[in-house]
Amino acid sequence: MEKPSILHLLTAAKNASPFDVNMAYDAGFETIMPYTNVTLSEVTGLTQDAIFSRGLSGVKREGIFIGGRDIDLAMQMLEASKKAMFAPFACSVFADPSGAFTTSAAMIAKVEFHLKAQFDTDLKGKVISVFGATGPVGSCSAIIAAQQGATVQLVAYNSIADAQQKAAVWNEQYKINLQVVDGTTEAAKQKVLAQAEIVICAAAAGVQVLSAEHLKIAKQLKIVADVNAVAPLGVQGVAVNDDGVLIADTAAYGIGALAIGQLKYKTQHQLLKQMLPADQPFEKPKYFEFIAAFKLARELLKTQS
Repeated sequence: MEKPSILHLLTAAKNASPFDVNMAYDAGFETIMPYTNVTLSEVTGLTQDAIFSRGLSGVKREGIFIGGRDIDLAMQMLEASKKAMFAPFACSVFADPSGAFTTSAAMIAKVEFHLKAQFDTDLKGKVISVFGATGPVGSCSAIIAAQQGATVQLVAYNSIADAQQKAAVWNEQYKINLQVVDGTTEAAKQKVLAQAEIVICAAAAGVQVLSAEHLKIAKQLKIVADVNAVAPLGVQGVAVNDDGVLIADTAAYGIGALAIGQLKYKTQHQLLKQMLPADQPFEKPKYFEFIAAFKLARELLKTQS
Protein backbone atom coordinates (compact mmCIF):
# COMPACT_ATOMS: atom_id res chain seq x y z
CA MET A 1 0.00 0.00 0.00
CA GLU A 2 1.37 3.40 -1.01
CA LYS A 3 2.04 5.75 1.87
CA PRO A 4 0.11 9.04 1.92
CA SER A 5 1.86 12.22 0.85
CA ILE A 6 2.70 14.62 3.69
CA LEU A 7 3.78 18.26 3.61
CA HIS A 8 5.48 19.52 6.77
CA LEU A 9 4.81 23.27 6.88
CA LEU A 10 7.38 25.14 8.97
CA THR A 11 6.87 28.79 9.87
CA ALA A 12 8.43 31.20 12.33
CA ALA A 13 5.06 32.96 12.54
CA LYS A 14 2.34 32.41 15.13
CA ASN A 15 0.03 30.83 12.55
CA ALA A 16 0.49 28.82 9.39
CA SER A 17 -0.89 30.52 6.30
CA PRO A 18 -4.34 29.20 5.24
CA PHE A 19 -3.38 30.22 1.70
CA ASP A 20 -0.41 27.85 1.71
CA VAL A 21 -2.44 25.05 3.30
CA ASN A 22 -5.10 25.36 0.58
CA MET A 23 -2.47 25.47 -2.16
CA ALA A 24 -0.79 22.34 -0.84
CA TYR A 25 -4.03 20.35 -0.73
CA ASP A 26 -4.97 21.50 -4.23
CA ALA A 27 -1.54 20.48 -5.53
CA GLY A 28 -2.12 16.93 -4.33
CA PHE A 29 -0.68 16.60 -0.83
CA GLU A 30 -2.95 14.40 1.28
CA THR A 31 -1.81 15.61 4.71
CA ILE A 32 -0.45 19.00 5.74
CA MET A 33 1.13 19.33 9.17
CA PRO A 34 1.89 22.88 10.37
CA TYR A 35 4.66 23.72 12.84
CA THR A 36 4.47 27.30 14.16
CA ASN A 37 6.89 29.60 16.00
CA VAL A 38 9.74 27.53 14.58
CA THR A 39 13.24 28.88 15.19
CA LEU A 40 16.20 28.40 12.87
CA SER A 41 17.91 26.15 15.41
CA GLU A 42 14.94 23.75 15.36
CA VAL A 43 14.90 23.16 11.59
CA THR A 44 17.59 20.45 11.58
CA GLY A 45 15.80 18.34 14.18
CA LEU A 46 12.39 18.70 12.56
CA THR A 47 13.83 17.81 9.16
CA GLN A 48 15.57 14.70 10.41
CA ASP A 49 12.49 13.57 12.33
CA ALA A 50 10.57 13.80 9.06
CA ILE A 51 13.01 11.93 6.83
CA PHE A 52 14.06 9.10 9.15
CA SER A 53 10.57 7.96 10.15
CA ARG A 54 9.14 6.65 6.86
CA GLY A 55 11.78 4.63 5.05
CA LEU A 56 12.69 5.11 1.39
CA SER A 57 9.18 4.45 0.11
CA GLY A 58 7.75 7.12 2.37
CA VAL A 59 10.39 9.84 2.35
CA LYS A 60 9.92 10.45 -1.37
CA ARG A 61 6.23 11.12 -0.67
CA GLU A 62 6.80 13.98 1.71
CA GLY A 63 8.09 17.52 1.48
CA ILE A 64 8.94 20.51 3.64
CA PHE A 65 7.43 23.95 3.04
CA ILE A 66 8.92 27.03 4.71
CA GLY A 67 6.66 30.01 5.31
CA GLY A 68 6.87 33.01 7.62
CA ARG A 69 7.41 36.65 6.66
CA ASP A 70 11.18 37.11 6.71
CA ILE A 71 12.82 36.29 3.37
CA ASP A 72 16.31 36.06 4.87
CA LEU A 73 15.19 33.71 7.64
CA ALA A 74 13.30 31.57 5.10
CA MET A 75 16.44 31.17 3.00
CA GLN A 76 18.44 30.25 6.11
CA MET A 77 15.80 27.68 7.08
CA LEU A 78 15.85 26.18 3.58
CA GLU A 79 19.63 25.84 3.74
CA ALA A 80 19.47 24.32 7.24
CA SER A 81 16.87 21.78 6.11
CA LYS A 82 18.92 20.90 3.04
CA LYS A 83 22.08 20.37 5.11
CA ALA A 84 20.20 18.15 7.57
CA MET A 85 19.51 15.56 4.85
CA PHE A 86 21.65 13.06 3.00
CA ALA A 87 20.83 10.61 0.21
CA PRO A 88 18.77 8.55 0.08
CA PHE A 89 17.09 10.08 3.13
CA ALA A 90 16.04 13.37 1.56
CA CYS A 91 12.86 15.14 0.51
CA SER A 92 12.09 18.31 -1.44
CA VAL A 93 12.01 21.70 0.29
CA PHE A 94 10.14 24.81 -0.91
CA ALA A 95 10.53 28.24 0.71
CA ASP A 96 7.88 30.89 -0.01
CA PRO A 97 7.49 33.23 3.00
CA SER A 98 4.19 35.13 2.82
CA GLY A 99 4.04 34.06 -0.81
CA ALA A 100 6.76 36.64 -1.44
CA PHE A 101 8.99 34.41 -3.55
CA THR A 102 6.28 33.34 -5.98
CA THR A 103 4.62 36.79 -6.04
CA SER A 104 7.93 38.53 -6.77
CA ALA A 105 8.81 35.94 -9.38
CA ALA A 106 5.47 36.42 -11.11
CA MET A 107 5.72 40.21 -11.01
CA ILE A 108 9.22 40.46 -12.47
CA ALA A 109 8.38 37.81 -15.08
CA LYS A 110 5.34 39.90 -16.10
CA VAL A 111 7.44 43.08 -16.24
CA GLU A 112 10.03 41.33 -18.40
CA PHE A 113 7.32 39.90 -20.66
CA HIS A 114 5.65 43.26 -21.31
CA LEU A 115 8.98 45.04 -21.79
CA LYS A 116 9.67 42.63 -24.61
CA ALA A 117 6.14 42.78 -26.03
CA GLN A 118 5.78 46.57 -25.99
CA PHE A 119 9.35 47.86 -26.31
CA ASP A 120 11.34 44.88 -27.66
CA THR A 121 13.83 45.10 -24.81
CA ASP A 122 14.72 43.37 -21.54
CA LEU A 123 15.55 44.23 -17.93
CA LYS A 124 19.27 44.71 -18.40
CA GLY A 125 20.29 48.27 -17.56
CA LYS A 126 16.73 49.45 -16.90
CA VAL A 127 16.21 51.80 -13.96
CA ILE A 128 13.70 50.14 -11.63
CA SER A 129 12.32 52.05 -8.64
CA VAL A 130 10.82 49.82 -5.95
CA PHE A 131 8.30 51.30 -3.51
CA GLY A 132 7.72 49.16 -0.42
CA ALA A 133 11.24 47.93 -1.00
CA THR A 134 12.03 46.55 2.45
CA GLY A 135 8.93 44.36 2.71
CA PRO A 136 9.00 40.69 1.63
CA VAL A 137 7.66 41.22 -1.91
CA GLY A 138 9.45 44.50 -2.59
CA SER A 139 12.83 43.26 -1.43
CA CYS A 140 12.60 39.93 -3.24
CA SER A 141 11.44 41.66 -6.44
CA ALA A 142 14.41 44.00 -6.19
CA ILE A 143 16.83 41.09 -5.81
CA ILE A 144 15.38 39.19 -8.79
CA ALA A 145 15.45 42.29 -11.02
CA ALA A 146 19.04 43.10 -10.01
CA GLN A 147 20.07 39.53 -10.84
CA GLN A 148 18.73 40.15 -14.36
CA GLY A 149 21.00 43.17 -14.77
CA ALA A 150 18.59 45.99 -13.90
CA THR A 151 19.67 49.11 -12.03
CA VAL A 152 17.45 48.76 -8.98
CA GLN A 153 16.61 51.60 -6.61
CA LEU A 154 15.09 50.86 -3.21
CA VAL A 155 12.92 53.89 -2.45
CA ALA A 156 13.22 54.67 1.26
CA TYR A 157 10.26 56.61 2.61
CA ASN A 158 10.68 55.97 6.35
CA SER A 159 14.28 55.23 7.31
CA ILE A 160 17.04 55.62 4.74
CA ALA A 161 19.53 54.04 7.15
CA ASP A 162 17.36 50.94 7.59
CA ALA A 163 17.04 50.49 3.82
CA GLN A 164 20.79 50.97 3.36
CA GLN A 165 21.54 48.35 6.00
CA LYS A 166 19.27 45.79 4.34
CA ALA A 167 20.60 46.60 0.87
CA ALA A 168 24.16 46.04 2.07
CA VAL A 169 23.24 42.57 3.35
CA TRP A 170 21.47 41.58 0.11
CA ASN A 171 24.24 43.02 -2.06
CA GLU A 172 26.80 40.90 -0.23
CA GLN A 173 24.67 37.76 -0.13
CA TYR A 174 23.51 37.80 -3.76
CA LYS A 175 26.43 39.63 -5.39
CA ILE A 176 24.23 42.42 -6.74
CA ASN A 177 24.24 46.22 -6.51
CA LEU A 178 20.98 47.50 -5.04
CA GLN A 179 20.91 51.27 -4.57
CA VAL A 180 18.96 53.17 -1.92
CA VAL A 181 17.32 56.47 -2.88
CA ASP A 182 15.52 59.04 -0.78
CA GLY A 183 11.73 58.97 -1.01
CA THR A 184 10.94 60.61 2.31
CA THR A 185 9.57 63.84 0.81
CA GLU A 186 7.35 64.69 -2.14
CA ALA A 187 10.25 66.44 -3.87
CA ALA A 188 12.48 63.41 -3.38
CA LYS A 189 9.80 61.08 -4.74
CA GLN A 190 9.40 63.24 -7.85
CA LYS A 191 13.16 63.13 -8.42
CA VAL A 192 13.08 59.33 -8.27
CA LEU A 193 10.16 59.12 -10.69
CA ALA A 194 11.85 61.42 -13.20
CA GLN A 195 14.54 58.75 -13.66
CA ALA A 196 12.44 55.59 -13.41
CA GLU A 197 11.82 53.35 -16.40
CA ILE A 198 9.99 50.72 -14.37
CA VAL A 199 8.09 51.17 -11.11
CA ILE A 200 7.36 48.32 -8.72
CA CYS A 201 4.74 49.10 -6.09
CA ALA A 202 4.82 46.62 -3.20
CA ALA A 203 3.74 48.90 -0.37
CA ALA A 204 1.14 48.08 2.29
CA ALA A 205 -2.35 47.13 1.11
CA GLY A 206 -4.83 49.98 0.82
CA VAL A 207 -2.18 52.70 0.50
CA GLN A 208 -1.93 54.74 -2.70
CA VAL A 209 1.75 55.38 -3.37
CA LEU A 210 1.56 57.03 -6.77
CA SER A 211 -1.14 59.32 -8.15
CA ALA A 212 -1.92 60.14 -11.77
CA GLU A 213 0.06 63.36 -11.28
CA HIS A 214 3.09 61.36 -10.19
CA LEU A 215 2.93 59.27 -13.36
CA LYS A 216 2.94 62.40 -15.52
CA ILE A 217 6.30 63.35 -13.99
CA ALA A 218 7.79 59.98 -14.96
CA LYS A 219 8.58 60.73 -18.60
CA GLN A 220 10.91 57.71 -18.94
CA LEU A 221 8.35 55.27 -17.55
CA LYS A 222 7.64 52.09 -19.50
CA ILE A 223 6.08 49.61 -17.05
CA VAL A 224 4.26 49.97 -13.72
CA ALA A 225 3.48 46.87 -11.62
CA ASP A 226 1.29 47.07 -8.51
CA VAL A 227 0.64 44.12 -6.16
CA ASN A 228 -1.91 46.00 -4.03
CA ALA A 229 -5.41 44.59 -4.59
CA VAL A 230 -7.08 46.57 -1.78
CA ALA A 231 -8.63 49.97 -2.52
CA PRO A 232 -7.21 52.50 -2.80
CA LEU A 233 -4.81 50.71 -5.13
CA GLY A 234 -1.10 51.43 -4.98
CA VAL A 235 -0.95 53.22 -8.32
CA GLN A 236 -3.78 55.37 -9.61
CA GLY A 237 -4.72 54.34 -13.13
CA VAL A 238 -3.60 50.71 -12.83
CA ALA A 239 -6.57 48.38 -12.31
CA VAL A 240 -6.21 45.01 -10.59
CA ASN A 241 -6.89 43.06 -13.80
CA ASP A 242 -4.63 45.14 -16.05
CA ASP A 243 -2.10 42.97 -17.84
CA GLY A 244 0.01 45.24 -19.98
CA VAL A 245 -2.70 47.89 -20.40
CA LEU A 246 -1.70 51.41 -21.48
CA ILE A 247 -2.15 53.79 -18.53
CA ALA A 248 -4.29 56.82 -19.38
CA ASP A 249 -2.37 59.98 -20.30
CA THR A 250 0.99 58.19 -20.18
CA ALA A 251 3.20 56.09 -22.45
CA ALA A 252 3.55 53.40 -19.77
CA TYR A 253 1.84 50.03 -19.43
CA GLY A 254 0.28 48.81 -16.20
CA ILE A 255 0.23 45.39 -14.57
CA GLY A 256 -2.29 44.94 -11.75
CA ALA A 257 -2.42 42.75 -8.68
CA LEU A 258 -4.77 40.07 -10.01
CA ALA A 259 -2.82 39.68 -13.25
CA ILE A 260 0.29 39.12 -11.15
CA GLY A 261 -1.65 36.94 -8.72
CA GLN A 262 -2.85 34.55 -11.42
CA LEU A 263 0.72 33.82 -12.48
CA LYS A 264 1.81 33.60 -8.84
CA TYR A 265 -0.90 31.00 -8.21
CA LYS A 266 0.15 28.90 -11.21
CA THR A 267 3.80 29.13 -10.21
CA GLN A 268 3.22 28.05 -6.61
CA HIS A 269 0.84 25.28 -7.71
CA GLN A 270 3.36 23.83 -10.15
CA LEU A 271 6.26 23.99 -7.69
CA LEU A 272 4.20 22.20 -5.05
CA LYS A 273 3.25 19.52 -7.58
CA GLN A 274 6.90 19.09 -8.53
CA MET A 275 7.64 18.20 -4.89
CA LEU A 276 5.50 15.09 -5.25
CA PRO A 277 7.05 12.02 -6.91
CA ALA A 278 6.26 11.06 -10.48
CA ASP A 279 6.06 7.46 -11.67
CA GLN A 280 9.79 6.68 -11.59
CA PRO A 281 11.18 4.59 -8.68
CA PHE A 282 13.05 7.46 -7.00
CA GLU A 283 13.54 11.15 -7.62
CA LYS A 284 16.27 13.45 -6.39
CA PRO A 285 14.96 16.08 -3.96
CA LYS A 286 14.28 19.56 -5.26
CA TYR A 287 15.00 22.82 -3.47
CA PHE A 288 12.78 25.73 -4.50
CA GLU A 289 13.13 29.43 -3.65
CA PHE A 290 12.69 32.69 -5.57
CA ILE A 291 15.22 31.83 -8.29
CA ALA A 292 13.40 28.60 -9.12
CA ALA A 293 10.06 30.42 -8.92
CA PHE A 294 11.22 33.12 -11.36
CA LYS A 295 12.52 30.52 -13.80
CA LEU A 296 9.18 28.69 -13.75
CA ALA A 297 7.10 31.90 -14.00
CA ARG A 298 9.05 32.84 -17.13
CA GLU A 299 8.42 29.41 -18.64
CA LEU A 300 4.71 29.57 -17.86
CA LEU A 301 4.43 32.94 -19.62
CA LYS A 302 6.21 31.58 -22.68
CA THR A 303 3.78 28.69 -22.98
CA GLN A 304 0.82 31.09 -22.72
CA SER A 305 2.07 33.55 -25.36
